Amino acid sequence: MKKSLLAVAAMTAFAGAAQAQSSVTVYGILDVGFTGADAKAFPASNAAGSKKTTSAQFGQSAETTSRLGFKGTEDLGGGLAGFFTAEFQLYPQEDRLSGTASSGLINRQTFVGLSKKGLGQAAIGTQYTPIHTSVAATDPGQQNNVVGSIIYPAKANSVDTSTAAYTVRQNNAITFNTEKFAGFSAKGIYSQKNQDQTQTGANNVAATYTAGGTNNISGWGLGVDYTWQKLYVTAAYQSFKNETNTSVVAIVPTTNTNDNGSNVTDNQTYVAATYDFGILKAYANWINRKATSTLNSNNYASRSGQQIGVRSFITPTIEAWGNLGNGRYTAYGAGEPTANMNAWQLGSNYLLSKRTNLYAIYGKSQTSNVVSLGGINGSAAASQYAIGVRHTF
Repeated sequence: MKKSLLAVAAMTAFAGAAQAQSSVTVYGILDVGFTGADAKAFPASNAAGSKKTTSAQFGQSAETTSRLGFKGTEDLGGGLAGFFTAEFQLYPQEDRLSGTASSGLINRQTFVGLSKKGLGQAAIGTQYTPIHTSVAATDPGQQNNVVGSIIYPAKANSVDTSTAAYTVRQNNAITFNTEKFAGFSAKGIYSQKNQDQTQTGANNVAATYTAGGTNNISGWGLGVDYTWQKLYVTAAYQSFKNETNTSVVAIVPTTNTNDNGSNVTDNQTYVAATYDFGILKAYANWINRKATSTLNSNNYASRSGQQIGVRSFITPTIEAWGNLGNGRYTAYGAGEPTANMNAWQLGSNYLLSKRTNLYAIYGKSQTSNVVSLGGINGSAAASQYAIGVRHTF
């Protein structure tokens, strides 16, 4: 009897120790509300027609993209730990939580990694890029999905008043993040998905041959962060290359995904700083993105912009922010037309609790003085507002 009791006690103690060494957390955000937008685009050619769209609807994910995630850690001993994250996008206003146009859950980030106390961590999977993590720490609007930002532009009624400023996430990637040393920390990413296929066929009949060649997707990025008292400075650079066995060149992507075009080298740079004055936090940002054809280096499109902003708690429960920025597109050499752009946004939160808040956001953006540039034709402008409720769990 004593032996049985000792065995049960030992097993219970072991199970308790194992449970203490590992943990899994379920988390997420649900953001719903009402949105309205007025967007218009005027192609350079009148024959192409103009596009004007006004919308008003109960919407979703205006302040923060709705999501569901799972993350966990396991203590491996000696300061070493294993961890994972699996996070998916949600569409609470659609008949499918994964989106009506999607055949499955959209993968926001999924990775597995190892961390070491005193050094940092490394992970493999679909992950955010160094620029995206830098923007997350320095965007006064906190990467909301309402128009009005030069650094993190959004669409209104599917009208592109500004193409994407940088690549948000990358598949097939390995990343590292160091711990902070003397105020400095570093981060990096390397991605690779390469394939070299030989041409195949039967009996020397041309019609039966399949195309061969390379389909290579690769890239890398580095970032450095520095914190000194109330000052925070970050700088990041990333470059992605997409080579295919076709003669098609897609210069500038129009979404913040891991799609960097076709037969393109996509170089992106970001520098930003924040300073906390106590009553408010000030922001300053600069970004540049240049996509160059791998088939003809004279064929390129470049987007650069700068933005300033502030964010502050007016009362313990009311938070507000504002930002203002401008920029320019250039393409296909100095002799080709340029496009000017500007954007501004105002927003506020009313905190009902630590997890639930009401929000109101209004923003405007405009791109003008362009004939044909990276998929944007003519001038485009948009204004958008959103009111809603956001709950985190």
